[in-house]
Amino acid sequence: MHALTRVYSAFKSPPHRWLTWRQSCSQLFVGGLSYDTNESVLKGAFEEYGEVIEVKVICDRVSGKSRGYGFVHYSSETAAGKALKVDGRLLDGRNIRIHYAYRRGRQGSQGKANSKNEK
Repeated sequence: MHALTRVYSAFKSPPHRWLTWRQSCSQLFVGGLSYDTNESVLKGAFEEYGEVIEVKVICDRVSGKSRGYGFVHYSSETAAGKALKVDGRLLDGRNIRIHYAYRRGRQGSQGKANSKNEK
């Protein structure tokens, strides 16, 4: 799904879903990471924009290798906003993509599971 479609969908959703989405504006999605980028490197790259509460690089459950994306959680929306402005910067030789993180709803994940079972 395209990023603009996700944002547009958030505005069309019921007000309680919008409030839930809005509360996560201190958490960023970071994509396009090098498979060699670990959590300490990611944290070091993002600390200059504000206090980082948590950093998570998502890894494959079987191999343990990075899946090329992660999350950075800041103590404030202001810090996250500063970091968001450097979308496209180089990190470990890769141009990274940065945008606000959002939570996937249960309905979306169930729909994917059902479609796999139907095949």
